[in-house]
Amino acid sequence: MGILEIDLAAGAYAEWVSKVRALAARRNAVILAHNYQEPWILEAADIVGDSLELSRKAAQTDAEVIVFCGVHFMAETAKILAPDKTVLIPDPAAGCSLAASITAGQLRAWKAEHPGAVVVSYVNTSAEVKAESDYCCTSANAPRVVASIDPGKEILFLPDMFLGAHVERVTGRKMNLWMGECHVHAGISPADIEARLGEHPEADFYIHPECGCASHALYLSSTGALPAGRTHLLSTSGMQTGAAESKAKEIIVATETGLLHSLRKKNPQKQFFAANEDAVCRYMKMITPDKLLAALENLQFEVRVPPDVSDRARLALERMIRL
Repeated sequence: MGILEIDLAAGAYAEWVSKVRALAARRNAVILAHNYQEPWILEAADIVGDSLELSRKAAQTDAEVIVFCGVHFMAETAKILAPDKTVLIPDPAAGCSLAASITAGQLRAWKAEHPGAVVVSYVNTSAEVKAESDYCCTSANAPRVVASIDPGKEILFLPDMFLGAHVERVTGRKMNLWMGECHVHAGISPADIEARLGEHPEADFYIHPECGCASHALYLSSTGALPAGRTHLLSTSGMQTGAAESKAKEIIVATETGLLHSLRKKNPQKQFFAANEDAVCRYMKMITPDKLLAALENLQFEVRVPPDVSDRARLALERMIRL
């Protein structure tokens, strides 16, 4: 149990959350929090989920102000899907190593090398990159998006090479992959998996497709080193659903450790273990209780996306959503 989880029961949290809720009501604001946020933020939020789920909820809300507790590309996506709302991010420096692995200029140059190719971009990208894309995708629906594309078309898939490799395995479709990665997921190693397996031999394994260890986990499963049927490559939301439905008493989770708070809260009868306790996104953790309170008090750090960029990026997102 982390220090923030212990503090949830303390008076300091109660006083803080009371201020946050009062300010949110006064500002007609909704607080969205990504699953990887700290427990204080998760407990105060109106809606908790993955990045695209939150952005879609943002587009449906009646609130005038959206405070997005996540990283910058997520707040941009909310603004693209809810252009009439005021979108705030408590810390504009909360970036993403994966989104930063490709720029719009680099994508334009890549497209020039592959004229006529279809561009599929993971939602973990900037608004400018989405605007240069034909489709967006999530870790959950990436195989479905790729499978919908004309088999005769060349595909540029970006920016996560591990998610791309997963999609190739699932669909049998060869693609051109951008060599980007999430530093947190890439840091979860095969050695971590084998160590946790030794500690919890009866546990199920939930592995995010962004993890560099995904191929190794599938290999172990195919050889019987991991029990058949207990190794699952799942999106963030898929892990939530899988945990609720699973009969396993122990589950090892290979993703950012922030997800464990929600998994434990919703499934108190089960035990969850991080594949790597150091799998912590420093950018997600830049959103602190003080910064959330300040965003509501001062209506500061508004996220803006130029209309021409927003319109083109929205098209790529809507194509995905229609699928």
